[in-house]
Amino acid sequence: MAIPDRLRSSDLLPLWKELHRRFSSGAAVSRVTLSGLGEHHRAALADLLGMDRYPPSTLTIAVARLDTVLGEAAGCDTRTVTEAVIGPIGDRAAERRDRERERAALWTWLAGHPVVAAEPALLDWVADVRRRGLVAGSLEDTRSMLEQVLSVLVALPADGRPLAAFANDALGDPHALDAGRRVSATVLKALACLYGIDPPGDASERRALWERAGVACDSLSTTVLVAGLRPSGSGPLARSLNLWADAGQASVVTLAQLVEAPGLEGVGSSVWVTENPTIVALAVQRLGERCPPMVCSSGWPNSAAVSLLRGLAASGCVLRYHGDFDGEGLRIAAYVMARTGALPWRMSVADYQAALADASGPFSPAGRVSDSPWDTELALSLGTHDVAIAEEAMAECLLDDLERAAGNVGNPAA
Repeated sequence: MAIPDRLRSSDLLPLWKELHRRFSSGAAVSRVTLSGLGEHHRAALADLLGMDRYPPSTLTIAVARLDTVLGEAAGCDTRTVTEAVIGPIGDRAAERRDRERERAALWTWLAGHPVVAAEPALLDWVADVRRRGLVAGSLEDTRSMLEQVLSVLVALPADGRPLAAFANDALGDPHALDAGRRVSATVLKALACLYGIDPPGDASERRALWERAGVACDSLSTTVLVAGLRPSGSGPLARSLNLWADAGQASVVTLAQLVEAPGLEGVGSSVWVTENPTIVALAVQRLGERCPPMVCSSGWPNSAAVSLLRGLAASGCVLRYHGDFDGEGLRIAAYVMARTGALPWRMSVADYQAALADASGPFSPAGRVSDSPWDTELALSLGTHDVAIAEEAMAECLLDDLERAAGNVGNPAA
């Protein structure tokens, strides 16, 4: 539709610009107010509106009046003329709603990601990421960055490789996890949240946190405690584990040994995993050379423990995990299950409540309790009672399970 040239006059631009701004808000517009009008603007408006004198420098105009005037002058309404002169009219309100929906979808995706769902302690990290907002205001850049972070978290703990080598394997860029990179900082914040510690504040703390996650760690001092492992094969690790198991003794395996001898075969159908070395010591003391296959995470499992457990699971072993009933114990349990595929072993809400009924004070508080994905009622009960039950307090029933496993009698409680 042709718009008369006089309506495109620069003297009328303040009117069309203000109308365009108001229409683009997405709200209904019944009138507009113009201010700071010069004499030439006032003359053009007087001519447009058929006024017998110049209007004041501040003028409010009803859109209905403009519709009538423009209908006679151009055969169309105010919105049509505004769009023809200034350009397409958007809908900022709708655009804001769309952006809010897209942001909400991003945070929902992050909170529901399998990595976070398996380790609910990361929900605090998700909340922190959300508080910090979008990367450069971009949903696409933010999601891309978070996908890289989650890829790194899935690949941890590492097997002692240098940071550059690990970054190249995980992200295809040896510098992707360098200090000062957004992905690196976000990964470290996630790890700090997972472990329940403050984010690293300097280079030495960053190094320590990477080492804790198995990156550039000492493969000789990174060890895992085991008992009763009798893998097949004639390699030095298999032979030494069999010797110690036959002697009824626990032994220690280094990360370096596991890297050289991955995938221990023939260990057995089940491997019993504990959080605390005391349970392994008691099992060896009671069962000696009859002790079934055991691995101890010694609190948060290091890269040697996770590497061994993954290898055992890959060889067909069923991993059964037990740990402390407290906030950190639940986070460690979720971590072990997520990283190795372990199943819970006497880690249900019924087990906790039975242990609580048998316990005598003084009691320690449970601490910060995260969700327990394998039994949602467990975290609720632990948070309600706020009483920690150490793994050692359940030693007798755990040892009974191990004794039954050693004698191949029935199927121990899982």
